[in-house]
Amino acid sequence: MKAMNKRRAVVFAYSSIGCECLTELLESGVEVAAVFTHEDDPGEERWFRSVRGLARERGIPVHTPAKPGEPEALLIRELRPDLIFSFSYRIVLPAAILGLAPLGAFNIHGALLPRYRGRACVNWAVLRGETRTGVTLHHMTARVDEGRIVDQESVPIGPDDTAHDVFQKMIPAARRMLRRSLPSVLERTARGYEQDESQATYFGRRRPEDGLIDWSKPAREIYNLVRALTHPFPGAFALSGGRKLFIWSAVPHPDERHGAEPGVVISSQPPKVNTGGGTLQIKRAQWGGGEELEGDELRLPVGAALTEKDPART
Repeated sequence: MKAMNKRRAVVFAYSSIGCECLTELLESGVEVAAVFTHEDDPGEERWFRSVRGLARERGIPVHTPAKPGEPEALLIRELRPDLIFSFSYRIVLPAAILGLAPLGAFNIHGALLPRYRGRACVNWAVLRGETRTGVTLHHMTARVDEGRIVDQESVPIGPDDTAHDVFQKMIPAARRMLRRSLPSVLERTARGYEQDESQATYFGRRRPEDGLIDWSKPAREIYNLVRALTHPFPGAFALSGGRKLFIWSAVPHPDERHGAEPGVVISSQPPKVNTGGGTLQIKRAQWGGGEELEGDELRLPVGAALTEKDPART
């Protein structure tokens, strides 16, 4: 029989935030009966820590279902957890699983709810030019990223921060928030407050082909796209001569004016492209299949158009 002050949890987690929060649970004395995580995607650049590796180091049983369902619900029922936690787990948990924890199911979401519900919320926040985002601890319900908010911690987004930079800020913020809120969660006093549905926004997953640059947009918006998708993400790109040009680093010049059409190269040294509002200077780029080059090494000819359509989007 479990001691009254000892709580048992089942954890669904992935990535570095998952590792940090799992570690916090263990160091706080929570018994983690099982960890559910994802198989690593061979097509995804691995820039984060492995939850599976951490769980195995700690002797915790690890499961990697493609999509948690009835078999996982049966297993969790046998484990009899007090709580269920989700930390950066990429799949919405069904109600049949959420209802198995008498003290509740809690999720850490990578945004300041109710804004930026859904997927790729950090990338979306950078892409849309936000100056602040954060992490939210909330009660899980059957509806994605809804449920009462227990706690939040914000992090700044600098004007030149990439999405990866913001992720790195959010890792310690998530752990601080969990440490601060965990006592009330374990004692069942973390009631929280309802989300304001009038402020809710939702964003879906992003695909590599969504990185195609629309040069009719202002230079600042294109720059935001570049920093939202630069390494370790698939990258913002343009098309010319049937080839993709991935732009990994750039500088916007929103006050520069030029008579060329958007998407046309107006300077080779340094390489600049006209946009729908100002110009974009390419600092570092890469032709598909080639090596990364400094902007001046690209030798983009003046007058070249980087405006072809992507067949993957048609």
